[in-house]
Amino acid sequence: MKKTLILIAITMSISTAQANNLFDFMKNSATQTSNEIVDGAQLVTLEPKESEMYPKASPDGRYLLTLTSNNRHYWISRRAIENGDPLNAVSDDLAALASVAWFGQDVTFLSSRTGMLGLWKKPADGEGLMRRSKELTGKLKDITLLKDGSIIATRLVMHSHDRHAKKEKLDNFNNWKIMGTHGYIVHIAADGSEKRLSEGFHAAVSPDGQRIVFSMPIGRSIHLFLMDIDGSNLAELTDVRSVDVQATWSPDGQWIVFSSNRSHADMRSGKKSQWDVWAVSSEGKKLTQLTFDAARDGAPSLASNGYVYFHSDRKVGKELKTERQIQGQVGRFHIWRIKMPQ
Repeated sequence: MKKTLILIAITMSISTAQANNLFDFMKNSATQTSNEIVDGAQLVTLEPKESEMYPKASPDGRYLLTLTSNNRHYWISRRAIENGDPLNAVSDDLAALASVAWFGQDVTFLSSRTGMLGLWKKPADGEGLMRRSKELTGKLKDITLLKDGSIIATRLVMHSHDRHAKKEKLDNFNNWKIMGTHGYIVHIAADGSEKRLSEGFHAAVSPDGQRIVFSMPIGRSIHLFLMDIDGSNLAELTDVRSVDVQATWSPDGQWIVFSSNRSHADMRSGKKSQWDVWAVSSEGKKLTQLTFDAARDGAPSLASNGYVYFHSDRKVGKELKTERQIQGQVGRFHIWRIKMPQ
């Protein structure tokens, strides 16, 4: 029987049946070829039969949000950042899976719970009121709520007649290519007016709220770009023949960490790509490879404690399972961490 992993649902504006089809792409993960941890990464999360993906470190450096799955049940959980212990479930709303983000001590996420798509906010510990911050329309992901009440997001535009998209077999690791869609970075003002800033996806806003790093296709490659929050001063951050995605900022805004296949890029089928976590300064200097394992490492989040948290399908050996007092099967993806170089 094929082992199902996780694919993030787009939004609740997509039907449940469509979302379930998206989950089916996360099957047959690659098999780790070696038990040796070659880069010193440390395992953070491990629960029986669970997979944990897409970590997001809290601004205070105490917690992680993870997309967690067990069989075909998916939810966002809050965990202790030091040992990965689950603390509480945040949401199992399908739309939240591709949109959850920190906002101070609260979390924000998309939901259509009232029949209309909206951005909702609730305390991360689950105690207190859940409030709708803004009513929205269309297909959105990668949401960032700004302090002025406006939003930076990826707007997904559906292709009207894309026959090839239905037949295309997607890489089961990525969350940057959604069949039959095209992405744009948009700014949605507090009054609901919307401005298209650039083609692209995976927009991440700098800690000072002044700049955006995002990914944009260039031929077969996907490069990282920077721009000001209003879409001005566009600059290309990476430019080699590779796929650079899932970028995020360090808490001080000096570094950008991202997922890339640049150490071994298979630009035709993608099946032979080597996926690792990389870092580069916000000025485009000091490019550094952080992980070197043969498994697929991705979706990094740099916390204030100096560690980069990322998900990986590295093999979890008997020693690690015994150390965590885990018996039986565990999921394929888990959260690991590695120290950011000084």
